[in-house]
Amino acid sequence: MRDIDVLCFGETMAMFVAEESGDLARVERFGKRIAGADSNVAIGLSRLGFKVSWLSRVGDDSLGRFVLDSLTREGLDCRHVQIDPAHPTGFQLKSRETDGSDPKVEYFRRGSAASHLSIADLAPDLLQARHLHATGIPPALSESCRALSRELMECMRSAGRSLSFDPNLRPSLWPSQARMVSEINALAALAHWVLPGLEEGRLLTGYDSPADIAAFYLERGVEAVVIKLGPEGAYYRTADSEGRINGVPVAQVVDTVGAGDAFAVGVISALLEGRSFPQALKRGNAFGSRAVQCIGDMEGLPHRHELSEEPQPQNA
Repeated sequence: MRDIDVLCFGETMAMFVAEESGDLARVERFGKRIAGADSNVAIGLSRLGFKVSWLSRVGDDSLGRFVLDSLTREGLDCRHVQIDPAHPTGFQLKSRETDGSDPKVEYFRRGSAASHLSIADLAPDLLQARHLHATGIPPALSESCRALSRELMECMRSAGRSLSFDPNLRPSLWPSQARMVSEINALAALAHWVLPGLEEGRLLTGYDSPADIAAFYLERGVEAVVIKLGPEGAYYRTADSEGRINGVPVAQVVDTVGAGDAFAVGVISALLEGRSFPQALKRGNAFGSRAVQCIGDMEGLPHRHELSEEPQPQNA
């Protein structure tokens, strides 16, 4: 497993996307896809040529086979995905919007196979990965997922690996906002790069400006904070530099879901290649703009050959 560049973990659900607009109760035709913030990032990095290992659980059912087949076709190493005979694969319904607004999503994931992920699923060879990407979704699913998230992040940090963390807040999955804020901030402090959205950062830190939000995490040992500003672009801050990179204009927004994951793929991939933070944010903005122009959570993620020419990093 020493040739694994990135380890990702979490829940991939089956997703049924409406093929017509309107109330989900009246939609008759759906397309079947996969969804999951953590696996979106894993797929995006795999498409760029990184060797990505995926840790998860799926049910011993048709949706589980569909999820596993889909991830394998995307090039993920799924040897550590457990088939759970006792719990089902989660799924979701997603509306189709024609005015650029956020689609409506209904989740059917309570008690899913992935929510039963635990430290027992962590094989030692996974810890040989060069980089760990984590989000705030697995720790929201269950106590055992929360324990796994902390164990993975602590082990990888202790081993000298790099870590990125996207809060990806899901308030409805937590018993209270206070518990969510406390747990997410504790995990964020274990990461090297933290990537919140602006509103997430405000909720988590109590500060309003990107600079103050970033300072909150830098004071807790994080090396760099990248804050998503939506169409306005993104802001970054490290101990000795900061900057803002403008967003990429989009003529028509088709589907906003997955844009933040695409942004994360752009930023993480660029930083792992040794590029600067301005270069990383520029790539992240470009990936996010692609994502909102495609139906589906990860369909807009580019392959390596689709990237425009970029200046080589100074330490390449």
